This record gives sequence, C-alpha cells and structure tokens, in this order.
Amino acid sequence: MQKKSIAPKGRGLAVRVETRAKRSVSSADWLERQLNDPYVAEARKLGYRSRAAFKLLQLDQKFHLLRPGLRVADLGAAPGGWMQVAVPKVKSLEGRGRIVGIDLLEIDSLDGAEILQGDMLDPAAGKRVRALLGGNADLVLSDMAAATTGHKRTDHLRTIALAEAAFDFAREILEPNGGFVVKLFQGGAEKALLDLIRQSFASVKHAKPAASRAESSELYLVAQGFKT
Repeated sequence: MQKKSIAPKGRGLAVRVETRAKRSVSSADWLERQLNDPYVAEARKLGYRSRAAFKLLQLDQKFHLLRPGLRVADLGAAPGGWMQVAVPKVKSLEGRGRIVGIDLLEIDSLDGAEILQGDMLDPAAGKRVRALLGGNADLVLSDMAAATTGHKRTDHLRTIALAEAAFDFAREILEPNGGFVVKLFQGGAEKALLDLIRQSFASVKHAKPAASRAESSELYLVAQGFKT
C-alpha cells in the first residue's frame, strides 16, 4: 500500500518582502521565507502551533515512533507543535499514553499533555518529568536548537552541546528498548556524540524530513532500541 505523503498540496503566488530602514536584510529574508513557505500556511490551516509539527509527522511516518499508550517526553517543547502531533498518536486524551513537555519558555496549555516550565539541565528535571509520566519514558524527543549568533561554527557547537544534554537526559529517563529523536546540524563536530548514541541504541539512523528547509543543514538522529 502506498503511503500518503504528509506535505502541503501546492503553493500560492510568491510574496516579496522589501527591506525597510528598521528591518535588516536577514529579517526580511526570514519574513519572505515564512510568507512563501507552504508548511507555514498548512500549519495555520490545521491549527498547528509551528511548521515543525510536519517534521515529526514525517519522521513518525517513516520510523513509526508514536503509538497508543506510549509515554513521551518532549524537550524544548515550545511552542508545542510536536506535542500536538503526539497527543492523538499516543491517545493521551483517552488516558492511554502520557506526554510531558519541558521548556525554559512558557507554553500555552494543551489538552492531553503536561507542561513544565524549567531547565532540563536542572538535576531535578528528570525526576519531575518521570513523575508526570508515571514512570520511565518510552520516547524522548528533542527539536532544540541553540539561539543563533550568526557564526556558523559557534552555532553548530552550541547546538551539539544541547543535543548532548538531551542525550544525557534521555539516558536518565528512558525505558529499555525506548527511542530518542534529536536535531543536529551537519558540521563535523557531532561524531563523538554519534558514537555514544550508537553504543546505547540498537538502531541509529539519520533523516531529513521534507518539511526541513532545503537550505538548512539540520537533520534528525533517530535512535531506537535503548540498551540499559
């Protein structure tokens, strides 16, 4: 059976954004991408809080990450797009699965998910997440990226540091045979992290969802079969 593609059906007329005295070239470029991005439009249409929801939908379609009854931890969960995808998949509204999102930023409440505002680096964070999940997590998700400085090498290293922290968090709370999904940026400094993850999981694969912008160097690491 052919799988249904999770992608917008078409594009409208392109919108051009002119630079203004108070708008930098980079911000004008970002705004133009947003206005012309079919995933942004589709997210608004479907009520998703971010276009990133489609990335998880596409990863789930390929790797079958989400299913009823799973306990899911979403690290850096703001604004909540990934939790929106997970809620119906794990059937948390029906009391079958559980979802906990944690972020430094405030997140609007979401039916079917528990939300913690705090730092995942806090030594008590893992215990708090586990308590809300009612046990260890079956799946840990991280779509986190460090705030950009404009210096590609620095931005890459900062995002790798976040990925390493997410991996440490996942190892703390994951159930045996659980899964871990984390965002990386290609840049050559991720090999040591990849080696550690490969030692801890039965299967580790790279994926770049169609919803990731073509010019972006982001990719996702999908690790399944956690070894204790």
